[in-house]
Amino acid sequence: MRFLLLFSRQGKLRLQKWFTPMTEREKKKIIRDMTTMVLARQPRSCNFLHWKDLKIIYKRYASLFFCLAIENQENELLALEVIHRYVELLDKYFGNVCELDIIFNFEKAYFILDEFLIGGEIQETSKQMVNRSIEASDMLQEV
Repeated sequence: MRFLLLFSRQGKLRLQKWFTPMTEREKKKIIRDMTTMVLARQPRSCNFLHWKDLKIIYKRYASLFFCLAIENQENELLALEVIHRYVELLDKYFGNVCELDIIFNFEKAYFILDEFLIGGEIQETSKQMVNRSIEASDMLQEV
Protein backbone atom coordinates (compact mmCIF):
# COMPACT_ATOMS: atom_id res chain seq x y z
CA MET A 1 0.00 0.00 0.00
CA ARG A 2 1.35 3.39 -0.96
CA PHE A 3 -1.22 5.91 0.28
CA LEU A 4 -4.79 6.39 1.46
CA LEU A 5 -6.78 9.52 0.68
CA LEU A 6 -10.21 10.68 1.80
CA PHE A 7 -11.82 13.47 -0.15
CA SER A 8 -15.27 14.93 -0.60
CA ARG A 9 -17.42 15.02 -3.73
CA GLN A 10 -16.20 18.59 -4.19
CA GLY A 11 -12.57 17.42 -4.23
CA LYS A 12 -11.65 18.72 -0.76
CA LEU A 13 -9.03 16.54 0.90
CA ARG A 14 -10.20 15.37 4.33
CA LEU A 15 -7.54 12.85 5.33
CA GLN A 16 -4.27 11.62 3.84
CA LYS A 17 -1.91 8.87 4.91
CA TRP A 18 1.34 8.20 3.05
CA PHE A 19 3.08 4.87 3.53
CA THR A 20 6.11 5.67 1.36
CA PRO A 21 8.24 8.81 1.56
CA MET A 22 7.44 11.49 -1.04
CA THR A 23 8.10 15.17 -1.44
CA GLU A 24 5.31 17.66 -0.79
CA ARG A 25 5.27 18.49 -4.48
CA GLU A 26 4.74 14.83 -5.43
CA LYS A 27 1.99 14.49 -2.82
CA LYS A 28 0.14 17.55 -4.13
CA LYS A 29 0.35 16.25 -7.70
CA ILE A 30 -0.93 12.82 -6.66
CA ILE A 31 -3.80 14.36 -4.67
CA ARG A 32 -4.77 16.53 -7.63
CA ASP A 33 -4.56 13.57 -10.04
CA MET A 34 -6.56 11.24 -7.77
CA THR A 35 -9.36 13.69 -7.05
CA THR A 36 -9.64 14.62 -10.74
CA MET A 37 -9.60 11.01 -11.95
CA VAL A 38 -11.97 9.57 -9.37
CA LEU A 39 -14.48 12.43 -9.40
CA ALA A 40 -14.67 12.35 -13.22
CA ARG A 41 -15.77 8.69 -13.26
CA GLN A 42 -19.37 7.63 -13.69
CA PRO A 43 -21.11 6.29 -10.55
CA ARG A 44 -21.55 2.81 -12.04
CA SER A 45 -17.89 2.52 -13.13
CA CYS A 46 -15.50 -0.08 -11.78
CA ASN A 47 -13.78 0.94 -8.53
CA PHE A 48 -10.33 -0.10 -9.82
CA LEU A 49 -8.03 2.08 -11.94
CA HIS A 50 -4.52 1.70 -13.29
CA TRP A 51 -2.40 4.79 -12.77
CA LYS A 52 1.30 4.88 -13.56
CA ASP A 53 2.71 1.72 -11.92
CA LEU A 54 -0.05 1.47 -9.30
CA LYS A 55 -3.59 0.22 -8.93
CA ILE A 56 -6.01 2.75 -7.51
CA ILE A 57 -8.94 1.37 -5.57
CA TYR A 58 -11.67 3.74 -4.45
CA LYS A 59 -15.10 3.53 -2.88
CA ARG A 60 -17.67 6.20 -2.19
CA TYR A 61 -19.45 6.23 1.14
CA ALA A 62 -22.05 9.01 1.43
CA SER A 63 -20.22 12.22 0.44
CA LEU A 64 -16.69 10.86 0.95
CA PHE A 65 -14.40 9.01 -1.43
CA PHE A 66 -11.87 6.61 0.10
CA CYS A 67 -8.98 6.15 -2.30
CA LEU A 68 -6.18 3.60 -1.84
CA ALA A 69 -3.08 2.96 -3.98
CA ILE A 70 -1.50 -0.48 -4.12
CA GLU A 71 1.25 -2.21 -6.08
CA ASN A 72 0.27 -4.00 -9.29
CA GLN A 73 0.79 -7.47 -7.82
CA GLU A 74 -1.44 -6.81 -4.77
CA ASN A 75 -5.06 -7.95 -4.50
CA GLU A 76 -7.70 -5.33 -5.40
CA LEU A 77 -10.47 -7.03 -3.46
CA LEU A 78 -8.36 -7.10 -0.32
CA ALA A 79 -7.73 -3.36 -0.74
CA LEU A 80 -11.47 -2.78 -1.14
CA GLU A 81 -12.00 -4.78 2.05
CA VAL A 82 -9.39 -2.60 3.85
CA ILE A 83 -11.38 0.49 2.87
CA HIS A 84 -14.62 -1.12 4.01
CA ARG A 85 -13.14 -2.21 7.35
CA TYR A 86 -11.84 1.32 7.99
CA VAL A 87 -15.32 2.70 7.28
CA GLU A 88 -16.83 0.11 9.66
CA LEU A 89 -14.38 1.17 12.37
CA LEU A 90 -15.24 4.84 11.81
CA ASP A 91 -18.96 4.01 11.87
CA LYS A 92 -18.58 2.11 15.13
CA TYR A 93 -16.73 4.99 16.78
CA PHE A 94 -18.73 7.94 15.43
CA GLY A 95 -22.08 6.19 14.96
CA ASN A 96 -22.75 6.44 11.22
CA VAL A 97 -19.72 8.52 10.26
CA CYS A 98 -20.14 11.58 8.05
CA GLU A 99 -17.82 14.14 6.53
CA LEU A 100 -18.25 16.51 9.49
CA ASP A 101 -17.04 13.80 11.89
CA ILE A 102 -13.82 13.55 9.87
CA ILE A 103 -13.43 17.34 9.68
CA PHE A 104 -13.96 18.04 13.39
CA ASN A 105 -12.38 14.86 14.77
CA PHE A 106 -9.58 14.27 12.28
CA GLU A 107 -7.15 13.28 15.04
CA LYS A 108 -9.49 10.43 16.03
CA ALA A 109 -9.85 9.37 12.38
CA TYR A 110 -6.04 9.23 12.11
CA PHE A 111 -5.78 7.35 15.40
CA ILE A 112 -8.30 4.73 14.24
CA LEU A 113 -6.38 4.37 10.97
CA ASP A 114 -3.10 3.96 12.85
CA GLU A 115 -4.62 1.27 15.06
CA PHE A 116 -5.79 -0.58 11.96
CA LEU A 117 -2.88 -0.03 9.53
CA ILE A 118 0.84 0.44 10.12
CA GLY A 119 3.27 1.07 7.30
CA GLY A 120 0.65 0.20 4.71
CA GLU A 121 0.00 -3.23 6.20
CA ILE A 122 -2.96 -4.42 8.24
CA GLN A 123 -1.95 -4.43 11.89
CA GLU A 124 -5.15 -5.71 13.45
CA THR A 125 -7.99 -7.52 11.64
CA SER A 126 -10.33 -7.73 14.62
CA LYS A 127 -12.77 -4.84 14.88
CA GLN A 128 -13.27 -5.62 18.57
CA MET A 129 -9.54 -5.33 19.31
CA VAL A 130 -9.26 -2.01 17.47
CA ASN A 131 -12.35 -0.71 19.26
CA ARG A 132 -10.93 -1.77 22.65
CA SER A 133 -7.71 0.08 21.88
CA ILE A 134 -9.66 3.20 20.90
CA GLU A 135 -11.79 2.99 24.04
CA ALA A 136 -8.66 2.59 26.17
CA SER A 137 -7.16 5.68 24.55
CA ASP A 138 -10.35 7.64 25.19
CA MET A 139 -10.29 6.57 28.85
CA LEU A 140 -6.70 7.80 29.18
CA GLN A 141 -7.63 11.15 27.67
CA GLU A 142 -10.52 11.56 30.11
CA VAL A 143 -8.32 10.96 33.17
